[in-house]
Amino acid sequence: MIISAAGVGFKELNQQIRQGKGDVIVENCCGQRFIGSGINGKRLTITGTPGNALGAYLDGGVIDLNGNAQDAVGDTMNDGKIIIRGNAGDALGYGMRGGSIFVKGDSGYRTGIHMKEYKDKKPAVIIGGRAGSFLGEYLAGGLIVVLGLGCEGHEPVGNFTGTGMHGGKIFIRTDKELTNLPEQVTEEIASKDDLSEIEPYTSEFSGYFGIDPAEIMQSRFYLLKPNTKNPYKQLYTTN
Repeated sequence: MIISAAGVGFKELNQQIRQGKGDVIVENCCGQRFIGSGINGKRLTITGTPGNALGAYLDGGVIDLNGNAQDAVGDTMNDGKIIIRGNAGDALGYGMRGGSIFVKGDSGYRTGIHMKEYKDKKPAVIIGGRAGSFLGEYLAGGLIVVLGLGCEGHEPVGNFTGTGMHGGKIFIRTDKELTNLPEQVTEEIASKDDLSEIEPYTSEFSGYFGIDPAEIMQSRFYLLKPNTKNPYKQLYTTN
């Protein structure tokens, strides 16, 4: 089923998507919000630029975006995949509880804020380029991977990565030393055993975007984990 979103409001567009049988293609998307919210069992392919909350409450299936995304992609998503063949805005994966998000380019501030995991539900966000400040803010579970492609010689994250982090893991691929880390996180060079946890995701990322997985995995990764000895003592300010 092919839908042209030109001149169509977000409510009507989402109703058409839900009523569509099988895979759905949306063309000429321009700012419509909540596209694909709560869907499952479908593949939704989008061309254009959706508005905020693409794939909010997603409960399965695949959303494949040929373009850039705005804020709050995958807000509170429970399952499924979101593939973004461009950049993503702020609050990517907010409160995400399951499934995976793959972004070829960069993401904005507060990627992965309040992500959490429970039993077999383990969310993952893979960023190909750079992530903005407050990455993994209040992270409670799941995986965040920043590959830093195209960021060689520069830190691929902003300030205060992992602020308030109390669960989950953050992997950052970079040849630079990390700075501006809050005291709520511990930092170490990821071992081969550590990297085996993210290799399935980096391999899947490489398949979507045509990047050599060996180029990614042979580089240095930092692993950030919660510092249980020093939780919540420094948030946004420094002494």
